[in-house]
Amino acid sequence: MTAGKRGTPKEPRLLSGGNPQIPKGEGDEPVQAYIAAMPGWKSEAGRQLDALIERTVPDVRKAVKWNSPLYGVEGQGWFLGVHCFTKYIKLAFFRGAQLEPLPPVASKDENTRYVHLNEGEDLDEAQLASWIAQAAKLPGWKV
Repeated sequence: MTAGKRGTPKEPRLLSGGNPQIPKGEGDEPVQAYIAAMPGWKSEAGRQLDALIERTVPDVRKAVKWNSPLYGVEGQGWFLGVHCFTKYIKLAFFRGAQLEPLPPVASKDENTRYVHLNEGEDLDEAQLASWIAQAAKLPGWKV
């Protein structure tokens, strides 16, 4: 059988900019499918980030919506979104303007701040864990 025929899983399509097209869903399974489909170096970075989030927020809630993994706390909304671009991974802290220190990249939305992860750069796990822990305590984005 060829890929995509009945009974054979087909590879997720990459959207323009390199973001995997993953069906929306709640829980760890769709997030792991997204991470597995992240192209090149981004997949390993995604695994490291997911593990860091799980260690930092043990009761983290996960989902994929709009082809992007979201991380949140039950009853509080989403605190972090992940999206692949051609040259980097964008982490969106939805209440990032309240984090100390501020994540480095501003947004059109005054509440949101971004972190860009680039190929060849080590994750600053201590700083990311601090932002993740802070963000998980704030009211999140509700959809």
